[in-house]
Amino acid sequence: MRYHQGMSWPDRIVIDPEVLAGKPVVRGTRLAVEFILDLLAAGQSEADILANYPGLEHEDILACLAYASHLAHEYKAFPLPV
Repeated sequence: MRYHQGMSWPDRIVIDPEVLAGKPVVRGTRLAVEFILDLLAAGQSEADILANYPGLEHEDILACLAYASHLAHEYKAFPLPV
């Protein structure tokens, strides 16, 4: 099961070579997805993040998580031959 299957992260996450050297960012901001994920991983609550970054919405945070989930599902590890 993928994280929040109803969330369409491409509607909220953009990659533009002119913004933050092409890192994925929340549309309409210069906030990198990795930054939002780092805040969550450090234990900041969604309420704190939304209060500190008023341009963000609940759906933006869900989109960051859905994007991370997408990348994790896309990653393929292949065992090295012995």
